[in-house]
Amino acid sequence: MTADKWLNCRLRGLQTHLAEKAHTVSLPVIGRLLRQHNYRLRANVKDNEGHSPAARDAQFLYLQAQRRQFQEAHQPVLSIDTKKKELVGDFKNTGTVWCQSADVVNVHDFPGQGVGKAVPYGIYDLTHNRGTVYVGQSADTAEFAADNLAHWWEYERPACFAAATRLLLHADCGGSNSARGKLWKQQLQEKLCDRFAIEVTVCHYPTGCSKWNPIEHRLFSEISKTWAGCPLRSFDLILHYLRETTTETGLAVIAHLVTKVYQKGLEVADKVMATLQIIYHATCPQWNYTIHPQNQRGIL
Repeated sequence: MTADKWLNCRLRGLQTHLAEKAHTVSLPVIGRLLRQHNYRLRANVKDNEGHSPAARDAQFLYLQAQRRQFQEAHQPVLSIDTKKKELVGDFKNTGTVWCQSADVVNVHDFPGQGVGKAVPYGIYDLTHNRGTVYVGQSADTAEFAADNLAHWWEYERPACFAAATRLLLHADCGGSNSARGKLWKQQLQEKLCDRFAIEVTVCHYPTGCSKWNPIEHRLFSEISKTWAGCPLRSFDLILHYLRETTTETGLAVIAHLVTKVYQKGLEVADKVMATLQIIYHATCPQWNYTIHPQNQRGIL
């Protein structure tokens, strides 16, 4: 006996090592002996959360309080995020479907052999269980996110929140709507607050907690189920699958194609940031802030 317990080799490899030590054992016997001692082929288990931010619990409580406050005042509460980018063309899509013969797709996922790449930016209305997905064709940038929110406020919001004057956003800590993103805040100021004369409050989920963002399990997971195993051969087909996404609890999804090309790497000068009408909240100011229209700066 040695200190080696877990061996990264096959049964035939174990058989060879045993034979070198003058032990002749068949493969079935080796497998049975291993199982008797509770040895199995096991994969890694993601169970260690690692280091969590010290203010994690406080932020979750604050998120809930803000959501309740806005909903009681009949103001919109939106969960936002960008879904995984998808190659458009004859490419394999993970999943299975009932059919008599499988769809034939390309052997290799070379982007050059496809139509393009879809960038689905989702907006989920927590109050009415309604999702809106904007399918971009270029980059996932803060400008792209702000344009989508402006479109939602102008065209989708009146049907449910006609008298709304404020907006609450639940967002992840990174990505196009990053908590540290200067362009994200500047675009909210310009394209939402100033354009529509509204207050926009943003509450970010702490780092590593994006799976708790409601859009992940109420909208994106259902979209993945809808097109599982179906090759996304065209943008029109992607829009069709998005609009067909429903649940027994009444989820409805609206989809739009965004043809504008967005540029990566845009920066905002410090002097521009100094003009933003932004107030950081007393609770977890790194994740919570409100942007006011110009000349209407408030106090929180």
